[in-house]
Amino acid sequence: MNHSRTAAPLLAALTLPFATSALADFIEDSKGSLELRNHYINRDFRQDGAPQSKAEEWGQGFTARIESGFTEGTVGVGLDAIGELGVKLDSSRDRRNTGLLPFGPTSKEPVDDYSELGLTGKLRASKSVLRLGTLQPLLPVATYNDTRLLSSTFQGGMLTSQELAGLTFNGGRLTRTNLRDSSSRDDIGLGAATSDAFDFAGGTYGINPQLALSYYYGLLDDIYRQQFVGLVHTLPLSGGYSLKSDIRYFDSRGDGVERAGEIDNRNFNGMLSLTKGPHRVSAAWQQLSGDSAFPFLNGGDPYVVNLVTFNTFTRAEEDSWQLRYDYDFAALGIPGLTFMTRYVDGRNVKTATGDDGEEWERDSDLAYVIQSGTLKGLSLRWRNVTFRSGNGLTTDLDENRLILGYTLALW
Repeated sequence: MNHSRTAAPLLAALTLPFATSALADFIEDSKGSLELRNHYINRDFRQDGAPQSKAEEWGQGFTARIESGFTEGTVGVGLDAIGELGVKLDSSRDRRNTGLLPFGPTSKEPVDDYSELGLTGKLRASKSVLRLGTLQPLLPVATYNDTRLLSSTFQGGMLTSQELAGLTFNGGRLTRTNLRDSSSRDDIGLGAATSDAFDFAGGTYGINPQLALSYYYGLLDDIYRQQFVGLVHTLPLSGGYSLKSDIRYFDSRGDGVERAGEIDNRNFNGMLSLTKGPHRVSAAWQQLSGDSAFPFLNGGDPYVVNLVTFNTFTRAEEDSWQLRYDYDFAALGIPGLTFMTRYVDGRNVKTATGDDGEEWERDSDLAYVIQSGTLKGLSLRWRNVTFRSGNGLTTDLDENRLILGYTLALW
């Protein structure tokens, strides 16, 4: 397919400010895609006195992405766009609150649809790129959420630089967030507390192809400040085995007037994964200390190894461990079919009534991606969850999720 002929109609409005000769890479290097995601969640609450017996919703998500190349010259200019639309297929007032669909503040009725449009301007010089506008960072101190119909986004600016060999630097400021089930852009914050900005800086240095070290600093003004140190190491072993170590440490403290209350948390967590052929066995742990839960931005996810399907295991003083097994059925002649199962156990949670709260989660995940034919690339996934808690924690549930996904390249 001729890229420039296909992309030109969609990018025509962007070409006017520039000379034609400077636009070649801007258009030729552009790409567009449409992601379709059909998501069904059935959550059955099992605890006594649950506010609702179950949460059950079904929706269709559409995410269009357009990424331009850069204009020629010492400083290249580009523009990206993301458009998201979520459509209700089935829900009701008494079955809401799965995170798929927003609902009215008064009526509590799930909306029929919701959407977002985001634009990102970008400047490139040498091996550095500055992005301004809608962002979806994947950093230890700021990670966007992509586990429902639509992904969350942030507003702000971010510089990514690879000027030094082996080092990737990221720094910037986030000021607004759009939640995964919302059409509004809200002030950046933690829980009910909002802030003027979240500033961050840090990077990852690859010492060699097997070992990388990371450091990041984040400051949510007048709420919390956070430091992160991480290590990822892959060790080839004899007999076709490979051992991966992923070690992470966060130190989080209050900042300024502490609008969200006292923040005092240290979080040491890591995962070891042993792989041979289609098999992977993993063991993980998280150890939290301090007087508060682990803080992370509204609209984001915590960068911890025990972030699983339903729970994050990041409550105050919580210690948790995980065992996980993955299998790729390509070894049995069924490429595209994969299986995962895991169990996470959390203990010693600090609650209003004591210091021995408990919770555990068991997940199973069966996925298949069609490998050929008209529907090549279509993914089908079934996720099954069991979650239980006690000793001051009061959520028990059984859950199933069915997810169909397909990404269509527009050009």
